[in-house]
Amino acid sequence: MELESKRFYLDVKENQRGRFIKIAEISADGRKNQILMTFSTAALFSQNLIQFIDFYRDLDSLDPENLRQGELKSEVMYKDDKKYHMDLKENARGRFLKVSETFTRGYSRFQVFIPADGMGEFQHNLGELIDEYDNGDAEEALSAPQNKHLRIENKNFYFDIKRNQQGRYMSISEVKGNFRNSILVPESGWESFRDVLDDYVKQIKEGD
Repeated sequence: MELESKRFYLDVKENQRGRFIKIAEISADGRKNQILMTFSTAALFSQNLIQFIDFYRDLDSLDPENLRQGELKSEVMYKDDKKYHMDLKENARGRFLKVSETFTRGYSRFQVFIPADGMGEFQHNLGELIDEYDNGDAEEALSAPQNKHLRIENKNFYFDIKRNQQGRYMSISEVKGNFRNSILVPESGWESFRDVLDDYVKQIKEGD
């Protein structure tokens, strides 16, 4: 699809880990940017994109003499060892959505820039692709609890809900630099796990 002076390609790919979508942006001078999303991530991205479109439609007209600094609207999605940023911004040439793909370990960053006026067409095409090729991952992602992130002191903790043949479980990962350590908690033990934490918090507060 062509949005303003750019061309965007949405391609369904597959590897040993499953199906995914490659989003490629080619600018007028031939430069290429791309990001990769699993179908579950693409479904959440598409859902968030609808909210960004509604927000954008309610904005006042762009004033080049009074540009707003920073993000007009932002959202972060966490998926396994990746983090995706959605940032709606503006500059003298117009408004745009910057979508960044980063890894929780290391500093690799990939990003594409979608013209704000083209977000609707982009979301429509992405939605059609998900509907046609999804094997259930996208639908499950929209109904499952959303992944969470906590930063405590100099460490990052990621909470991911996953499923395997034994059922649903929670992966809790501690990430510091290139170090990553994870534990898996079966769904049947979530309440007990929470009760232990609550008990420790209560004991510490009473001790203080």
